[in-house]
Amino acid sequence: MSILGLKKKQPKTFKVKVITMDAEMEFSCEVKWKGKDLFDLVCRTVGLRETWFFGLRYTVKDTYAWLKQEKRVLDQEVPKDSPIMFHFLAKFFPEKVEEELVQEITQHLFFLQVKKQILDEEIFCSPEASVLLASYAVQAKYGDYDPNFHKPGFLAQDELLPKRVLMQYQMTADMWEEKITAWYAEHRGIARDEAEMEYLKIAQDLEMYGVSYFHITQNKRDTDLLLGVDAQGLHIYSPNNKLNPNKSFPWSGIRNISYSEKEFTIKPLDKKKDVFKFYSSQLRVNKLILQLCIGNHDLFMRRRKVDSIEVQQMKSQAKEEKARKKMERQILAREKQMREEAERAKEEMERRLFQLQDEARLANEALLRSEETADLLAEKAQIAEEEAKLLAHKAAEAEQERQRLEVTAMKTKEEKRLMEQKMREAEQLAVKLVEQSERRLKEADHLKQDLTEAKDAERRAKQKLLEITKTTYPVSKTINPVPVSHHPSVYTLYSASRLDFKDSDMKRLSMEIERERLEYMEKSKHLQDQLKELKTEIESLKLEEQQQQHQANMYSLHNEARGYVQDPLYISHSNVCILSILLDLLLCILKIILIMTMDKTLFFKCNLFSYR
Repeated sequence: MSILGLKKKQPKTFKVKVITMDAEMEFSCEVKWKGKDLFDLVCRTVGLRETWFFGLRYTVKDTYAWLKQEKRVLDQEVPKDSPIMFHFLAKFFPEKVEEELVQEITQHLFFLQVKKQILDEEIFCSPEASVLLASYAVQAKYGDYDPNFHKPGFLAQDELLPKRVLMQYQMTADMWEEKITAWYAEHRGIARDEAEMEYLKIAQDLEMYGVSYFHITQNKRDTDLLLGVDAQGLHIYSPNNKLNPNKSFPWSGIRNISYSEKEFTIKPLDKKKDVFKFYSSQLRVNKLILQLCIGNHDLFMRRRKVDSIEVQQMKSQAKEEKARKKMERQILAREKQMREEAERAKEEMERRLFQLQDEARLANEALLRSEETADLLAEKAQIAEEEAKLLAHKAAEAEQERQRLEVTAMKTKEEKRLMEQKMREAEQLAVKLVEQSERRLKEADHLKQDLTEAKDAERRAKQKLLEITKTTYPVSKTINPVPVSHHPSVYTLYSASRLDFKDSDMKRLSMEIERERLEYMEKSKHLQDQLKELKTEIESLKLEEQQQQHQANMYSLHNEARGYVQDPLYISHSNVCILSILLDLLLCILKIILIMTMDKTLFFKCNLFSYR
């Protein structure tokens, strides 16, 4: 068999890779499949029923194109790669997302695509709106804000703001996160689909939302312009301003759109208005513009008609699904609230349990410490009791010592009083002795005067006797004189001349002098005895004072803490010394007076005896 006539066998399938906004899918397609077959397969796989908004887009050289559903896939200008790469994206955008987007999957796909366009700066968004949209995106992704779970830095890996906004302000990532979290915390209780719908409701009011831009030139002047195609109509922009169109043609005001090769013609419904023409250099782009114009115009007209049975069923089912989900969310919210309350109650009980355990542990420790303290206090109490007994004993001894010292002080005070009395008596006696000495001196002076007078009288008597003798009996020098004492007559005369000095008077005087001398001797002896006794008492008081001083020092040292004060009645050692000195001085004075008195008495006695 020859194989030269056989043709190369063609493959029956080809590989396709479809990338959605949140997934990648690969399919094995038949060669004869049209674009509609592949598109329906993707929609069934995704679970999408609102298919009229979406399409499969692929890249052709420096532009892109949408897969046509009525032609075979391989017959179109798709890439020849294997697998063939398609992007499942929204081709047309609704005028009002809340009314037109029925399915949750439709909302989610639109949310992801619009969010990416904003972050890629294909849709211009102000910084304030960017932060608000980012907060709804965070709510859709993370759910309700929980400060215990959503710690600072939890958004560090998420792309939430356009780079233009981040570069516009000198703010750190933490500062942006703080702003977004502040809005995010206010969205508590909003479900994911509701947060995505709120995101789209804000985004649809942006100037560049849902607009497809193409570079064009105006007729004959070759002026560069931008053509914008969206759900509202056609708009002409300046190249440097995509926000505010220079001219707009709403779908309701366009009668016809046509193009011939590179020229586009827009005919307004109002015939008074001029026809607007523009040029596009690429045929592929012209076909894409026409395709988008036709699709947006069809949807514009479809919105203004009654919904089809399919759409009504979808809306009804979506409404029931939303009501069911709302009920489920409410039930879930109640269950969540109850669970949170139960968890809080459990945490509170656990906390209370831990607290009670801690209190019990602390109570046990306190009890142990109390028992130890009680034992220690018992020991201290026993020691204190023993110390108290010892102190009581010492206090009793101190009290006895104090009483004894008080008695001693009283005795010492009495002795002091007696000593002072004896000193006063001694002083009085000294004064009396001085007075008696003075009186005796005066008497001695009188006696001396009397003696002088007596001697004078004797001398006169002798003179008279001699005169008488010479007159009556002359005496010769040869005759021996007769002693007067042996001559009777002379003796008689002599006796007569001494009439004033009789023997009785002399005896009386001698006896009186002897008596006074003995009296002075007795008084002086008595005084000396008293002085000696007083000196002995003073010495004994000195010894007692020294002993009392020693005891007082010991007593004061022992009773300093008890607050005892030394009795002011105690006689100091210096007082005793002073008394001793005074008594010694008094003794010396008395001795001098006695010596003087005895000397004068002896003097008078000797004179009298000599006179006798």
